[in-house]
Amino acid sequence: MNSRMAASSNRVMLGPLVAAIDQGTSSTRFLVFNAKTAELLSHHQVEIKQSFPKEGWVEQDPKDILQSVYECMDRTCEKLTQLNIDISNIKAIGVTNQRETTLVWDKETGEPLYNAIVWLDLRTQSTVERLINKTPGRNKNHLKHKTGLPISTYFSAVKLRWLLDNVEEVANAVRTRRAVFGTIDSWLIWCLTGGKRGGVHCTDVTNASRTMLFNIHTMDWDPELCKYFDIPMEILPKVRSSSEIYGLMKICSSMTSGSLTGIPISGCLGDQSAALVGQMCFQDGQAKNTYGTGCFLLRNTGTKPVMSDHGLLTTVAYKLGRDKPACYALEGSVAIAGAVVRWLKDNLGIIQTSTELEKLAASVGTSYGCYFVPAFSGLYAPYWEPSARGIICGLTQFTNKSHVAFAALEAVCFQTREILDAMNQDSGIPLTQLQVDGGMTSNRLLMQLQADILCIPVVKPSMPETTALGAAMAAGAAEGVSVWSLCPEDLGEVTSEKFEPQINPEESEFRYARWKKAVQRAMNWETSEPVIIGNGETSIFSSVPLGFYILGSMCLLIGAKYISGHK
Repeated sequence: MNSRMAASSNRVMLGPLVAAIDQGTSSTRFLVFNAKTAELLSHHQVEIKQSFPKEGWVEQDPKDILQSVYECMDRTCEKLTQLNIDISNIKAIGVTNQRETTLVWDKETGEPLYNAIVWLDLRTQSTVERLINKTPGRNKNHLKHKTGLPISTYFSAVKLRWLLDNVEEVANAVRTRRAVFGTIDSWLIWCLTGGKRGGVHCTDVTNASRTMLFNIHTMDWDPELCKYFDIPMEILPKVRSSSEIYGLMKICSSMTSGSLTGIPISGCLGDQSAALVGQMCFQDGQAKNTYGTGCFLLRNTGTKPVMSDHGLLTTVAYKLGRDKPACYALEGSVAIAGAVVRWLKDNLGIIQTSTELEKLAASVGTSYGCYFVPAFSGLYAPYWEPSARGIICGLTQFTNKSHVAFAALEAVCFQTREILDAMNQDSGIPLTQLQVDGGMTSNRLLMQLQADILCIPVVKPSMPETTALGAAMAAGAAEGVSVWSLCPEDLGEVTSEKFEPQINPEESEFRYARWKKAVQRAMNWETSEPVIIGNGETSIFSSVPLGFYILGSMCLLIGAKYISGHK
């Protein structure tokens, strides 16, 4: 008894703590922050598998995602105990997640009815074309006045439409009223608050605004949009603000994280909105860029949605409380940023780790005229061109893997420059510095390249976990929790590192112009519709030139054999 009292008296007294689940495309994290100082106390990270069943398809197992959350919670709780930090001081949990990734599950069994279709998946291209064909003037911006979004493979409604059309289990579950739809936040909150035993089926305004079923003016699901996509409204989650108590944690008591049972889940933000909050971009005109699997530049536009004339998205930035106003943002989305590092590692094998990329690129300090457009999933903002494909051009006999590595980093910077140009045109007020966060910001060469290509300073906070911090802030500030103040005077100064441009603007413009030329070469690559043959596979003869080429080659081979046999 005395030893237990001694152990408890040794515990570090830190005041209220707030935790965050950060469920990204390539990994899951659980992080615990001090609500008074925003200091990160402990965290754990688990990588997430992606599967690619066919070209352009990207899936994840929803049960793997949930299991990774449990594992991260368990390990972090163990680490806190080792640090003598009392887990019972955790007063709230926030959720932030990869957006647009779509899943449907059975609310009676709790089982997913299909793998989660990941945001950058391209299988819905024919669905998108069919939807655009039925709009007046074949206009991909037909729904933009309500959604702020173009009709694109990116958003959840087209993925959900594909599931309803192609997966019998999903169609049956909808017919029998057992199916529920959600993005990753909805799936996690439902599971963590009880699942089939009373789990809360909800989402927040930021995630809802990425589905194409949500009206960003009325702040609710839109019956006309649901009718357009032919999606039953009863399968949709209830839309809540980004900062309120959704439900209480219910975790198996045999797990270390069972001690989190009863803690409110009270914050929910799509990852890019969470990073905007974590970077404290609460003022109209403030912007941040997150370098993760993709690249996402958001600029706060205040309480009025600004529609872009230059290929950007209008999205809900946050709504920090039921009675608080919603704030909006202009967003530029790049599909492939950190994913290009993974591609160089896993597909080409030219690096073993992501840190090697920086060394390889730094060893040459130039791309030597090589330009890389990583349009693996088409091009997102500002083009919205799903037919584009990745290219590497400007190659010479002198080009080696180091130049390709440098070109890959430059590609991330050029894509950001395109978005920033569009944003400056839409707002009419050029950005004077860019706040950055995300995993790739640890690459100092990338950050310097970004400053050089933008010709403005790039500012990186010393604490890189701004996405999780934003979710923790929303959770801690929620009514009924109130352990985290979001008043400007209570928000501490963020320590940061600044990268100043080091090349002259003329060189920057020259390199950027060459990049734009490369982008044009990548356009309209996939122009033929694949023909589905009996077994559901695509035929090689779907591309007429390819069909002729193969038939011609076969004829030549037969002819050659025939001639050689008659000699």
